[in-house]
This record gives sequence, structure tokens and C-alpha cells, in this order.
Amino acid sequence: MVRGPLRRPGGARSPHREKRKRIVPENPSAAIQCKPLEVVVGDRGIERALKHLKRKLATEGILRELKRRRHYMKPSVKRRKKESEAARRRRKRIRIGE
Repeated sequence: MVRGPLRRPGGARSPHREKRKRIVPENPSAAIQCKPLEVVVGDRGIERALKHLKRKLATEGILRELKRRRHYMKPSVKRRKKESEAARRRRKRIRIGE
């Protein structure tokens, strides 16, 4: 006796075999909501405004993100780096608490 693939009643497939639908927004930039960084150049000069801009970029984490995205990092390396960063933060917290 030759048996074919098992089917659910009514010919329905099992849920794990169905293809997943990817939701793609019409406008790819619409998925990311960012407010622009704005620095006003006043009477204090351009150097002061540049310093202010750099400070804003640092606090927003944009510079760190740029450095991180500059090179591809394998998932295993990413996981090790994440663990070491957490350990570093723990040590820092302990050191500050003393």
C-alpha cells in the first residue's frame, strides 16, 4: 500500500508549511521615523555650532551606529561583543558603586 502525504481535512495545509508574507511599506523611508538634528548658527560662530552638532551626534548615538555599520560583523562575533560590552558595563557599575 502506497500512501501519499498526509493532508488535513478539506485539503488545508498545516500552518507551519504556509509561506510567510512579508510586509513591505510603500515608501521604505516611511518605516523609519527620525527627527532631523538641527543646530542654529548664531552670533557665536560656526566653530561653536560645529561643537554643538558633534555633541548632539554623540548623545543621539549616531556616531557609534556609523562605526558599527561600517563593517559586517558575523552573528557569533556580534554576540561575543555584546557579552563583553555588558561585562564592561557591569565592572564599571561596580567600580562606581565602591
